[in-house]
Amino acid sequence: MSSSGDGVFRIGILGRGNVGGALAVLVEEHSERVQRITGMRPEVSGVLSRGSGVFEEILERSDLIVELIGGIEPARTYVLAAMRAGRHVVTANKQLLSQYGEELFAAAGEAGVQLRFEGAVAGVVPVVRVLQESLAGARIDRVHGIVNGTTNFILSEMARLGITYEDALAQAQRLGYAEADPSDDVDGRDAAAKMAILARLAFGAPVVLDQVRYDGIRQITQQDMEYARELGLGLKLIGTAERIGDGLSVRVHPAFLSPGHPLASINGPFNAVTVESPEITEITMSGPGAGGPQTATAVLGDVVSAMIPPASPPEEMVVMPIITDVMSGFYLHLEVADEPGVLASVARVLAEHAVSVKSVVQKGMSDQARLVMVTHPVLESLFFAAMDEIGELSVMRKPPRAIRVIEEEF
Repeated sequence: MSSSGDGVFRIGILGRGNVGGALAVLVEEHSERVQRITGMRPEVSGVLSRGSGVFEEILERSDLIVELIGGIEPARTYVLAAMRAGRHVVTANKQLLSQYGEELFAAAGEAGVQLRFEGAVAGVVPVVRVLQESLAGARIDRVHGIVNGTTNFILSEMARLGITYEDALAQAQRLGYAEADPSDDVDGRDAAAKMAILARLAFGAPVVLDQVRYDGIRQITQQDMEYARELGLGLKLIGTAERIGDGLSVRVHPAFLSPGHPLASINGPFNAVTVESPEITEITMSGPGAGGPQTATAVLGDVVSAMIPPASPPEEMVVMPIITDVMSGFYLHLEVADEPGVLASVARVLAEHAVSVKSVVQKGMSDQARLVMVTHPVLESLFFAAMDEIGELSVMRKPPRAIRVIEEEF
């Protein structure tokens, strides 16, 4: 597609931040290589920022629009207008896709244009393209991964240096890995938005952000890291989308990983995604997470793909029931009174809710006494019901804390 017929493919960029600036440089640097691949030379036709540019004018002289504004509005309005005007769209906006994806995909289908979004999920890790193209013929059973570089850096530094969550967050902010307001990252919402997108791709089901259960990492302590070090476990914020019977579970939460798990060794501001399928067993892709040059590279890849017509029509969506109660093992941390009968009281509550204990360690004495337990896999509803009841016992000095445990090895 070239509106002028002169062999030039014109790209309008909405947003002049780190990614937008890096993309403009990449387009210029790689224009000859892209021309050899596609037969057209890419060129930036205009950039919209808060202080300059008019959207309608940029749209008029562009073959494709790259949306890098972020947020919902005016990004949603601009993207819909671009597609309805017959322009391909590339976006790195995970919040927009996870909340209004069905509307956007429908608009793209009606207009006969492409909507591409590799940069929205895992930086330069090409998981979107792999799911859409390489594994298009495979039945995917599970997609899970580390899809937020900020939280992975924080947890990695807590483990490596023995520092607190607050100190690790401050370090991430100094290095530019965390925003001044890191809430979306550390509370798990960013990862949840990405998992909604991956679930849609992997299972052909219309999943939105509100259907994803997520927990963050603010509650992680040095005592939890101490436990991880003692047992050689990795502690990561994991996003999961998986088939359970005829349904689908999509969730984000911190989890202890066994040393043999492919995600356990992913440290620093890196992302990694594992895809499991009967046809391929499993594959793991990893690489740098979001950042200006990294996201811009993924965006340029989408631009090049959009310059080449797709080989097949998009797959129709299949509605799958969302399952919220899944099986998991748990690490349970209890700060208790140092008196006889405490362990028996806790064990009684766990047994009443069918929670089986795999291991238990008693640590400290007096006002430092605590119990650390690991359970066998159990329905989460049963475990959390038991945890609530344990929290009401008179022997508890603080509310109980729990972290999921994934003991799979590959």
